[in-house]
Amino acid sequence: METVDAQAAEPAAVAAAAEVFLSIIIPAYNEEKRLPTTLRHIDVFLRQQPYTYEVLVVENGSTDRTTEIAEAFAAEHPYVRVLHSPKGKGAAVKTGMLNARGQYMFICDADLSMPIEEVEKFLPPVLDGFDVAIASREVPGARRYYEPFYRHLEGRVFNWIVRLLAVPGIQDTQCGFKCFRREVALDIFPYQTMTGWSFDVEILYIARSRGYRLVEVPIHWYYKENSRIHPIRDAITMFLEVLRIRYNAWKGLYDRRPPAPT
Repeated sequence: METVDAQAAEPAAVAAAAEVFLSIIIPAYNEEKRLPTTLRHIDVFLRQQPYTYEVLVVENGSTDRTTEIAEAFAAEHPYVRVLHSPKGKGAAVKTGMLNARGQYMFICDADLSMPIEEVEKFLPPVLDGFDVAIASREVPGARRYYEPFYRHLEGRVFNWIVRLLAVPGIQDTQCGFKCFRREVALDIFPYQTMTGWSFDVEILYIARSRGYRLVEVPIHWYYKENSRIHPIRDAITMFLEVLRIRYNAWKGLYDRRPPAPT
């Protein structure tokens, strides 16, 4: 079992040359029901690929059998690692990113609302010349399935706030599937401060402010009920966190720091 503190992890811990082509990072909080099916689907897909790969399941404070299930799967599949982080999806993603070894690092929601086969759209030779590829449910070519209208409307309102205050031009910052080139991930994730739902906006804000190339990739996305989301409460929280991102930037928290003396 590997335990990693997301706040303490630094790029130096993973400074060695990338050993694999693709790292898939799955934040997992109380996912005992969905994780087994998700891992099996990912395993079937990866076994058909010509490149090297790894999967990092990052458990973050679960109270169910998530850890047990992930470790049992890892015991039978050597390319799977199980890590642990403090609570919060953002903390789990940061831990995974700073411990992954792939040339490309892909965030993957445990519900697999985007079919894993869509990963090919984010990788060479299908997609090249990018720094951050963002799965989008809004750009031309994207398809949504089974999503209630009210949930779509809530997402559009929040995205309008994000585009206005933080990441202009990006139509879908909150989809849980994103791909980063290794060098980019190791440059921006150490500066991530948010551990909750708005970490996506913060990371994209940092990437945009440093001139990285962001591209939205149209995907097929299937709505899956998530009782952890509370529309009114979470909307207020995310709005305040977007304001906090701007405040953090004003304070210089996202400015590159000089390397520590050796």
